[in-house]
Amino acid sequence: MRTNYCGEIKATHIDETVTLYGWVDRRRDHGGVIFIDLRDRTGTVQIVSDPQRTPESYGDANFLRNEYVIEVIGRVSKRPEESLNPKIATGEVEIYADRIKLLNKVSKQQLPFQVCTEEYETVGETLRLKYRYLDLRRDRMNKNLQLRHQVVKAMRRYLEDTENFIEIETPILTRSTPEGARDYLVPSRVNPGSWYALPQSPQLFKQLLMVSGFDRYYQIARCFRDEDLRADRQPEFTQLDMEMSFMSEEEILQLNEGLVCQIFKTVKNIDIPRPFPRITYAEAMEKYGTDRPDTRFGLELVDVSEIVKDCGFKVFSGAIKNGGIVKVLPIPNGNETIPNVWIKPKGELFKEATAAGAKGIAYLRVKENNQIETIGAIKDNLSPEQMQELIEKTGAKPGYLLLFGAGDIPTVNKSLDRLRQVIGDRLGLIDKNKINLIWVTEFPMFEWNADEKRYEALHHPFTAPNPEDLADLKTARALAYDLVYNGVEIGGGSLRIYQRDIQEKVFETIGLSMEEAKKQFGFLLEAFEYGTPPHGGIAYGLDRMVMLIAGEESIREVMAFPKTQQATSLLTDAPAQVDEKQLKELYVASTYDPDAE
Repeated sequence: MRTNYCGEIKATHIDETVTLYGWVDRRRDHGGVIFIDLRDRTGTVQIVSDPQRTPESYGDANFLRNEYVIEVIGRVSKRPEESLNPKIATGEVEIYADRIKLLNKVSKQQLPFQVCTEEYETVGETLRLKYRYLDLRRDRMNKNLQLRHQVVKAMRRYLEDTENFIEIETPILTRSTPEGARDYLVPSRVNPGSWYALPQSPQLFKQLLMVSGFDRYYQIARCFRDEDLRADRQPEFTQLDMEMSFMSEEEILQLNEGLVCQIFKTVKNIDIPRPFPRITYAEAMEKYGTDRPDTRFGLELVDVSEIVKDCGFKVFSGAIKNGGIVKVLPIPNGNETIPNVWIKPKGELFKEATAAGAKGIAYLRVKENNQIETIGAIKDNLSPEQMQELIEKTGAKPGYLLLFGAGDIPTVNKSLDRLRQVIGDRLGLIDKNKINLIWVTEFPMFEWNADEKRYEALHHPFTAPNPEDLADLKTARALAYDLVYNGVEIGGGSLRIYQRDIQEKVFETIGLSMEEAKKQFGFLLEAFEYGTPPHGGIAYGLDRMVMLIAGEESIREVMAFPKTQQATSLLTDAPAQVDEKQLKELYVASTYDPDAE
């Protein structure tokens, strides 16, 4: 029977006989004495087999190779002073093996890549995902999954022990709804022609739980979305889902600040100051061009539309006449740090701006005595008074570079937001060790979908409108809030609609007929007639949160068995074709024609 894990062995265990299990991380033969680094999920410990002191284990130790699975029984000893290893937790001790038992060996002649802690090897992601079970043995992935466990543990302890939440599981097989991303569909064999959908979130069920009287619910929920993938997206993902009754928005935000602070204190021993800063959606878009601003550095945008609306530079005045905007990104010391070649066509900043939809970049350089230097028609078509107003409005001083965005509002915001991030990173303005958490509030209820010629919910159609804005829902603010961590949204929530008449008005606003609303959400509308409490909630992207805490660039680095960006598993070769018999049982036929592509 195992007495200890490898990483637990300390000086307090000296002279104890222990039984350990694990993998051979590394084997070294030093003049007849064999040293084995034994590894399990808690760390490594040094095993010693000496032909004089431990002759019974010596023959077995001589046979071992990397990644063999073994049992070791031996006595813990203090390492000689010259061989102490402060780099590992077990560096003060070693174990003289009285017995080594081989449990399983590696039958392949060569490992796909090195797992050994001391012989770290950079491996391509494709190979890592194909042999994920080996990759998970490596120190980086082991630590990431341990961190993920600690985050979830901290969440559970805070919600259950401090805030009196209960965990309730909601269905995985549910029905498809028209809003949101594409659903993953599952055909029903016992209900021919009908389909389940895998949940994109537990939204409707957690609201029904509030109707049921479970006023503080949470769940570590599995969710599924059939959408195009990026570094921080997967077809299946995990979120911390929460819903609360009889709480104001302020109370919900405070409770969640306590949760997040508890997570950082538990897993990183970091004290996050409270309260978290707050900014409205309108302020975020005005100052940063995005609803998820990275506030670790400055470079705030400045709207100069009023100054240039009547200027002779048609790029500026024309944009405003067409309902657009002109904004400036002021960059201190930009004259020294950003050369013209970055801004001109084919330059780094030009490429970033055009990739975000802009046609190019206009700029001014502020010289000594507030003299202006530029290329093109800007200077010739701005009056001295307008130049002075620009300098005053942007707070520019000698040495400043002013980058302009002109056009429709979404494009200007998107392109300048991108330039701000790139410049902040390129100029070293971002403190990578800094943690900035900020609430973004007062989102619009709806946004206009030009392709479908209709309004759609910015968050989801169950979000409550601000009571002050009920007269015109199309322009209403939502009682919604997002938590942003260093420019990445990690959580989003809102107060919910709990009155049937308001919910029906929201459905009407997004173009959902009453007949369709009853067909899709009739069970929810009916529930609202049986005494529904006021309630609200939030959901955190667990994978994304752990990714940021771990300092990783992709959520695949904090998931045990992720998919690729093509939504495939290199380990199991999923998705895969199935037998025709299975399809017939489900009354499903494939129309896919590979020759048609």
